[in-house]
Amino acid sequence: MSIEEGRTLYKGKQAVVLGLAKSGAAVARTLKACGAVVTVNDKKPENECEEAELLREEGISVICGGHPDDIVNPDVDIVIKNPGIPYTVAPIQKAESLGIPVVTEVEIAYELSDAPLIGITGSNGKTTTTTLIGRMLEEGGLAPIVAGNIGTPLSEQALQAKTNQVLVAELSSFQLKGTRKFRPVIACLLNVYDAHLDYHKTKEDYVHSKSKLFMNQDESNVAVLNYDNEICRNLAEEIRSQILWFSVTEEVEQGAFLRDGAIVFKRSLSGTLADKLDKSPEEEVVVRLEELALPGAHNVENMLAAICVARASGADMEALRHVLRTFSGVEHRLEFVDEINGVKYYNDSKATNPEAASRALDSFSAPIVWIGGGLDRGIDFHELVPLLRRHVKAVITYGQTAEKLLARAEDAGIIRTKRVDTVIDAVAEAKSIAREGDIVLLSPACASWDMYKSFEERGVLFKQSVHKLKTSP
Repeated sequence: MSIEEGRTLYKGKQAVVLGLAKSGAAVARTLKACGAVVTVNDKKPENECEEAELLREEGISVICGGHPDDIVNPDVDIVIKNPGIPYTVAPIQKAESLGIPVVTEVEIAYELSDAPLIGITGSNGKTTTTTLIGRMLEEGGLAPIVAGNIGTPLSEQALQAKTNQVLVAELSSFQLKGTRKFRPVIACLLNVYDAHLDYHKTKEDYVHSKSKLFMNQDESNVAVLNYDNEICRNLAEEIRSQILWFSVTEEVEQGAFLRDGAIVFKRSLSGTLADKLDKSPEEEVVVRLEELALPGAHNVENMLAAICVARASGADMEALRHVLRTFSGVEHRLEFVDEINGVKYYNDSKATNPEAASRALDSFSAPIVWIGGGLDRGIDFHELVPLLRRHVKAVITYGQTAEKLLARAEDAGIIRTKRVDTVIDAVAEAKSIAREGDIVLLSPACASWDMYKSFEERGVLFKQSVHKLKTSP
């Protein structure tokens, strides 16, 4: 959609953006370009609102240091909230009482963009799968723009994306909860496990937020679902779009699956989606598992999902094969860091819940020195015990959950354990424990926010500490 067309939706409208983070600044600029009267409000003090002065210079009002009582009033047409802001804060409560729509910036991006949109969500694997899809579409000549929760705000791309491009968006449950008309042409749900219940309060709300990805789809669209995940199978009953399944345990009627050590894609799509694949066979082998460049059994699921999305988008099979044979991973997702004295170090800082950590632990046959810990969300981590017992020789913990994880190590019969203060200390301790042939794995099973600003910061510190081992005595 052009700026001129965007003006028909938002010219003269009063918009309040809550939260001056990267996505807040992006959507404020996008709405301003469409002629809206925009006010940005952030509870942080002025000196912590880095973009405030820049936005003011661009003609956008910015109020920092708290939420004024009248920031939301009957003259406001729409409120766009930062995904992480809870719905219990006063401005949102007031907007809802006045009947003012409260959305996240991905809703604005969808409304304004002319490019078709692919949405990817799930408890685990979103970034790897989104990146894979982007690479496959690029290799297939389909001009993707990868954005959303992966780094670049979707609204930043909304007015620039052309009709011959495709927006590939990683989406969180926080973002999806704040959508109303949002409708991707292809929607992919990788899995649903217990996560973010401190924000959603109930699993029902978490699942409902994820399922909003499909809410406005119809039979002309495609849903890609994990057949091995019970919640995904149950949601299929409510989905009106065509479904492509992916599975590592079953041969599905339509989608991607494993057979005799190879990935197979089978399809019978209808309508315009079928037209994109009209010259391809109904069933074809994509690659053999030994050809894959990306380690980890859980990543096979991500690849199966990416294959379904890329094929439904019209990417040719040779493009997919090239990516699967060359793509070795995403930073902070089971990322190989270095090998030092025969010990391999892996950074899986993005593993912010037990399910993700379980998948990482199950990816190696060599003995593991495991580093875990972080924000305490009230999880007991009992599901980790069998993996610890099977794969781990030593456990190093830090952060709020350190004692809980040490207790799980004891349950698993692991004798060598250590609590440390930081990830940097954990690397030093791991060096003293690990022997040639071992794996040192940072896969925290927890969010980072008790000690670090983000999982990225935590992962970078881990990697820097590993690289310093080469120069330390």
